[in-house]
Amino acid sequence: MSLKIFILCGGAGTRLDHVGKVIAKPMVRIGKEPILFHLISNFALQKLKEFVICTGYKSETIVNYFLKENKKFISDYSKISKNVITFRFSKHRLNVKCNIVYTGQKTATGGRIKLANKLLKLKEDFLMTYGDGLSNINIKKLINFHYKKKSYITLAAVKPKHKYGILTIKNLKVFSFDDSKSKKTDHYINGGFFIISSDATNKIKKNQVFWENEPLKYAIKNKKVFAFKHEGFWQSIDTLKDLNELNDLYKKGKMPWKINA
Repeated sequence: MSLKIFILCGGAGTRLDHVGKVIAKPMVRIGKEPILFHLISNFALQKLKEFVICTGYKSETIVNYFLKENKKFISDYSKISKNVITFRFSKHRLNVKCNIVYTGQKTATGGRIKLANKLLKLKEDFLMTYGDGLSNINIKKLINFHYKKKSYITLAAVKPKHKYGILTIKNLKVFSFDDSKSKKTDHYINGGFFIISSDATNKIKKNQVFWENEPLKYAIKNKKVFAFKHEGFWQSIDTLKDLNELNDLYKKGKMPWKINA
């Protein structure tokens, strides 16, 4: 089953120092291309070809990336309304349809989802992720898992790497200090990749509703959420340090977030 991919790109990159003040966070570059391009590319490699890009803060930097910087790769452009444009984007063997939906600067994550669905007149299941995280998650397996479990909401559960050195303590004495920061924790966290059933958006009543609060917590409380465990690569780009680490990998010719299609 092919689902539309919602990518939430409206928040401000407040922890990216000066970079987050001049461009939308998903426009921060890894190599020559923004995070958003790497995300779209990874989905497209897995045969998912239609995207709903929900913008807000510095939305013009996302529009300009496509319509100005990559103008020659754009076709079938159409302005549906004041806040919605749609076009085909064909670059580096990609051929995808993009819908850029301006969802406001102060709109919360749940509100962005609800508003984009309303403006595009959609009422179908969809995949949602954030514009600041990369992973080599197998989307086909995620989708199959969702429908096999007859899930209402499925989220990808991931194991993040330790950000700090780990101490081994016995009887208050330090026996070891592992500063490699490469080992993963034993705990799973929300990896930010969701399959969402169409009627789950009914719990989003206002633009100020965060997806992670009322809608998701309601579904969890009612035991309607399944976790798809992903053991592969995952990283959220929250700070300049995170961004620099990914750029260092890229310079070495390594892209662990890229799916092997």
